[in-house]
Amino acid sequence: MTVAANNPRPRNRVLIILLVVIAVLVAALVGGELYVRNQVKTCMADQFQSELGSQVDVGLSWKPVLLQAVDKKVPYISIDSDDSSFGPATGMQVHAKVNDINLQPSAGNSGTIGSSSADVTWSTAGILATLQEQTFGGLVSGVTADSSAGTLAFDVGPVGLAKLTVKPTVTNGVVDVQTVGAEILGLGLPTDLVDGIVQTLTDSLQTYPLDMKPTKLTVTDDAIQISLEGGAYAMPVADANNQNTSAVPDSCGLLT
Repeated sequence: MTVAANNPRPRNRVLIILLVVIAVLVAALVGGELYVRNQVKTCMADQFQSELGSQVDVGLSWKPVLLQAVDKKVPYISIDSDDSSFGPATGMQVHAKVNDINLQPSAGNSGTIGSSSADVTWSTAGILATLQEQTFGGLVSGVTADSSAGTLAFDVGPVGLAKLTVKPTVTNGVVDVQTVGAEILGLGLPTDLVDGIVQTLTDSLQTYPLDMKPTKLTVTDDAIQISLEGGAYAMPVADANNQNTSAVPDSCGLLT
């Protein structure tokens, strides 16, 4: 009597089908994650662009965006901009990180942020461009930085005939700009001009997003470098009258 051999084909076929289904599901999840991640990055970049006044690059945390959409918790995002504007200032480089974002809305806010930090660099070229945009700007012809003294010197008038020197510092979370020298051929500079330069610098270094405050200021050979830190922050509810905000899905609009 002949015994029929076991036929492994049906079992192999089931295994192959199962593997194909798993591969399709994984591919769908990966493709969906990449698509949504790209959409959220673009959306956040558009929002922070209006906050910083320039194009930005947004980096997302390791946590899958699809999971973030479920639990509404984002570990962190990073933001980089090469031409940000704070107040009258132009030409600032910003690298910022926003931590522990909770997108669950509550009364009066659209979510919360645990903490934030940023490093800001404002070059002497950016400072000069900012000043030259002011009404007195035609009188300012150059800016130099002295890292050893921690000061900025401004050439005023033709061929730097006059010079104004200021020293920016941080005191209790506020940038203070003090005049340490102002003269033209040994005579004092006009008060209105000195006040205009100092006030423009001060206004440029006072207002930052997410209620961040300056904690450190360093004058380098060609720039001012400022460290910012922010604590817990309640994100305001989007203004329905603002087209830029209302046109953005809540998943990223809440981060602004």
